[in-house]
Amino acid sequence: MNILFTTSEAVPFAKTGGLADVCGALPVELARQGQSPVVIMPAYRHVFACGQSIVPTGVDYTIPIGTKQVRGSFWKGKLPESDVPVYFVRQDDYFDRPQLYTENGVDYIDNCERYVFFCRAALEAIRLLDLKVDLIHSHDWQTGLIPVYLKSEYRGIPGYEGIGTLLTIHNMAFQGMFWHWDMLLTGLDWQFFDWQRMEFYGKLNLLKSGLVFADALNTVSPRYSDEIQSAPLGCGLEGVLQQRRGVLTGIINGVDYREWDPSTDTNLPAQFSVETAAAGKAANKAALQRELKLPESPGAPMLGFVGRLTEQKGIDLVASVMQEWLSTQNVQWVILGTGESKYHELFSMLAQRYPQRVSTTLQFDNALAHRIEAASDMFLMPSRFEPCGLNQLYSLKYGAVPVVRATGGLADTITNLTSETLANRTANGFSFVEYSPMAFREALERALTAYAHPDLWSQLVANGMKQDWSWSRSARDYVDLYESTLSRVRRTVSV
Repeated sequence: MNILFTTSEAVPFAKTGGLADVCGALPVELARQGQSPVVIMPAYRHVFACGQSIVPTGVDYTIPIGTKQVRGSFWKGKLPESDVPVYFVRQDDYFDRPQLYTENGVDYIDNCERYVFFCRAALEAIRLLDLKVDLIHSHDWQTGLIPVYLKSEYRGIPGYEGIGTLLTIHNMAFQGMFWHWDMLLTGLDWQFFDWQRMEFYGKLNLLKSGLVFADALNTVSPRYSDEIQSAPLGCGLEGVLQQRRGVLTGIINGVDYREWDPSTDTNLPAQFSVETAAAGKAANKAALQRELKLPESPGAPMLGFVGRLTEQKGIDLVASVMQEWLSTQNVQWVILGTGESKYHELFSMLAQRYPQRVSTTLQFDNALAHRIEAASDMFLMPSRFEPCGLNQLYSLKYGAVPVVRATGGLADTITNLTSETLANRTANGFSFVEYSPMAFREALERALTAYAHPDLWSQLVANGMKQDWSWSRSARDYVDLYESTLSRVRRTVSV
């Protein structure tokens, strides 16, 4: 199959979150499995600074944006370690900016216009670059207009007939909502601006537009596809998702083990496998303690957190239990990430007050993230909601036993330790349900009790490290979804 990935970001070219990891890794695995993927994304400033080879195609175009005509060009590269082509939509007024979507915490005021341009350009690329496309796999609100344009303006145009569309929802909380007059920028007829299609409480909603018009929908975990069909995780669009539940599925994201494998990870002072996990993790723990100026205490459990310091990630629960335990429990807390200023201040203060027990690094540091995974005994993800989550999958591979809230992809991937799951060797972590400091604390207490029994803990670590969460599994599921979507589309077209 010929699959066109339309995305606002992909590693290594530009990244703000897990979306970029998916769109950088899944196409490569699909190509390995005999499919023919192509990626198209905006040519941000980051793209030209990422160190990859990017060349012009010589193909220019003009896109209607409201009453004006805007020129752009296509550039080309490829995903590393593959032959998967990546085309870049270049329009410097829109995309040559310091960040992708926001600056100084404020959305770019013309975000609607920027991604209207991108969606139209992506569809024009099929014709102008002579791309063979069976299905367009779009991602999040930034590409939500592609299914709309395909079913309205491109219907019946040679080369576009029979193309199916799949929209992947990475996070329902981000919907691309703009004031109603931005509808003029889309060039679409006002008839589409109604409660059944593109309008949402008086605003233009680009994610809703894609949800209504795409041939198939999916999320990045089965549990999340169920959760978003009701409040609060449906974020106001649960009614739309209930109506479309017949074409809504969930597929767990994969892990790129080329980057995340402790046996080959060059970021680590000591590489290790499941057979050498005990010694390897001990060496990495001691090295990280020295690096972060924590006491070299092999018996003190190290609890790691890597992520955004926001309540979506459960950082309020981490802060609550940490403050309760700092004077009573001999554990070390290692925090890496950025987020809300109140948490920056809190964790900085705690690190200064308890330098023997808290390390706080308020930045994004990929190499340090790898070392924290390798050194930590437990990895904390008490998320309020989590569409998929990748850190818990990295943690399993690195022998850092996850302690998670049972929501979204965390519920789909982490099996809580019980007498039954211990006996059948399926346990790989600890989970809790109620979103409260007490429930999180009780899960951590259970984890500490297990940690005090080395044989039990070694089994938990081994269970996680042996699991396969690679993209090969996820890619097979996506191929099945592509095929079923195209079969349904072609039956409709032939009627």
